[in-house]
Amino acid sequence: MLLVLCKNRPTASWAAGPFECSVRTWATQSTRPFVLSPDNVPEITDESVVARQPALATLSAIVHSESANAVAILELLARGMRSFDKATAKYWCEWLEVGLENTPVLETWRELEKMVATYFPGRGTLFEETYLEGKAEGKAEGKAESILSVLEKRGIGIPQDTRDRITTCTDLDTLTLWFDRSLTATTAEDLFAEA
Repeated sequence: MLLVLCKNRPTASWAAGPFECSVRTWATQSTRPFVLSPDNVPEITDESVVARQPALATLSAIVHSESANAVAILELLARGMRSFDKATAKYWCEWLEVGLENTPVLETWRELEKMVATYFPGRGTLFEETYLEGKAEGKAEGKAESILSVLEKRGIGIPQDTRDRITTCTDLDTLTLWFDRSLTATTAEDLFAEA
């Protein structure tokens, strides 16, 4: 089955097909997508429906994302998702975020979903961005600790202002340069020498 989500009626009408593949006069395949659109998916306005039918509620929010009620639908969906276990809520939140791509209400949803890691890697969803930012911060902290450890093991004194400069830096390229320099530096200040 080919499922197509359409936010507007003209596209939905076209997407219903049928689409035929043929060799001369012989039809080899006829595809009739299952189209969900504002015409055949109701606007979910009852929070209990979100809890009972998260897939329907999510698909409804996507197909009605260009309607006048889009923000209210998303607010209701976010409230309803609070009853889910964390993994379920995260899954449907991201599913919706991907489905709302290039719509005016995407940013509204990104603000509403700040309650729930990523099932759609590479799509730049809020969870993915937050996760990657945290991962980068963790790498920076680890690199800073390594620099300090090397200097300490080599018996090089580390003034507090130098320690603070190292531990507050979040640029991995800079930290890598400082780490490389820590292997041969004679003073902590040598880390920051201009090339």
